[in-house]
Amino acid sequence: MSGRRAIIIGAGPAGLTAAYELLTRTAIRPVVLEKSEYMGGISRTHCYKGNRIDLGGHRFFSKSDRVMQWWLDRMPLESTASSRERIEYQGCSRYLDAAAQGPDPEREDRVMLLRRRRSRIYFLRKFFQYPIQFNLRTLRNMGAVRVARIGLSYLRWALFPPRKIDNLEEFLISRFGKELYLTFFKSYTEKVWGVPCREISAEWGAQRIKGLSIARTLVHFVKPIFGGSGGIAQKDVETSLIEQFLYPKHGPGQMWEEVAAQVRCLGGEIRTNMEAVRILVEGNRVVAVEAKGKDGSTEVFDADLAFSTMPIQELVRKLATSVPEPIRRISEGLVYRDFITVGLLLDKLKVTEPGASVNALIKDNWIYIQEPDVLVGRLQIFNNWSPYLVADRSKVWIGAEYFCNEGDDFWRKPDEEIIELAAFELDKIGIINKSDVTDATVLRMEKTYPAYFGSYGQFPVLSEYLDGFENLYLLGRNGMHRYNNQDHSMLTAMVAVDNIAAGRADKSNIWAVNAEQEYHETK
Repeated sequence: MSGRRAIIIGAGPAGLTAAYELLTRTAIRPVVLEKSEYMGGISRTHCYKGNRIDLGGHRFFSKSDRVMQWWLDRMPLESTASSRERIEYQGCSRYLDAAAQGPDPEREDRVMLLRRRRSRIYFLRKFFQYPIQFNLRTLRNMGAVRVARIGLSYLRWALFPPRKIDNLEEFLISRFGKELYLTFFKSYTEKVWGVPCREISAEWGAQRIKGLSIARTLVHFVKPIFGGSGGIAQKDVETSLIEQFLYPKHGPGQMWEEVAAQVRCLGGEIRTNMEAVRILVEGNRVVAVEAKGKDGSTEVFDADLAFSTMPIQELVRKLATSVPEPIRRISEGLVYRDFITVGLLLDKLKVTEPGASVNALIKDNWIYIQEPDVLVGRLQIFNNWSPYLVADRSKVWIGAEYFCNEGDDFWRKPDEEIIELAAFELDKIGIINKSDVTDATVLRMEKTYPAYFGSYGQFPVLSEYLDGFENLYLLGRNGMHRYNNQDHSMLTAMVAVDNIAAGRADKSNIWAVNAEQEYHETK
């Protein structure tokens, strides 16, 4: 393989992982083409006046030992708060001595923090644990009548499950019952996707929350009574139920900036502000990628191998060959959902932590806004992801997340209007007082979520056609049109390099990542 060159389109988790793996395991030299100036794709960190925004929230947790170790090899785990704390990882226990092991995040930047995970649902102007806990607080918040309806509805579907599940609505009802679906799933999910749940493929639910159900949730919360592991590996825990995770001191982008630096140090090349505009092919092989710089100049990069993490729809449009009309039609029918984060800097939140001191910050990472009378879908509290994301720790730095379509009325609103709306809605539902907002910014991220509707039902025909280009590898979330987590995107890159190093031509094991594994996230 000596002297061969791989062109990698996109410097997100999949693209940068592929570049690093090629450099450390083969003699192939990678050239990464990134159309922006940032590393990490949607896993990048945006800095606004010293305050950092994690676009979408990225917990560094995986049930893959390979990925967990890969992260810790790049950025070591912090010294623990107590002098000796047991960390269970990769099937063994070890103690970290705060005085002797692990960097101190107050003194060093290249460090992983160990964070507690807390997500809640905001509904009826009240907080509910996510996943739902069946306790006295839930009973009080929901009322006995609603709880009884949920219980009876769940029993009805548990005893008489549907024989066939065709869409996401049917999938969620089969897992949680119709009443709980209507209460806690429908509004938020339809905010995310912009279409009714019955129009979304059940495959999305099967991928993201395959192992989560009322029964599994009950087992999770009863298990500690009888003992069990509290280790960081949490291999027997559904991902939606994990209670701790790793997180880079300065957000996810810090990890990918570190990986990019290592790629360059090892001899790889990363070209920013270079957008791939044409994929040149001969027969069933990619032979070159033409890219355009910010100044409008173009450059052609010869390719022995090609890795694409760009949206498949864009890839097909840029193939310099006669694409069959049925393939092009499927590609053009793929749908993407886009994303806006409104960063709000506040003196304080209106909601407080029960039983804590006055104005104590609530401990949530995420808050899912289930209220149907506002457009905001989710709220991040960046202080709780990492205190180092906030320039002034006396302030509260939050991200209000909106789901939309690129080019729609909401997407085109001026930043000032979006900021005003976010502040108004969060005030309306009692999370903040508008008067406490001291600064704000708006970030737009296109093609954040590949959708499981549109022409997605015909997607296997499209993926089979693209896999027919023998030296082209599709990787990552948009590169595979699959709602991958960060670690799954990395694993697709790792498996692709495994295949290249082993001389394996079949790509089915790349598509199997996150299809057969017991790892799923978010409701």
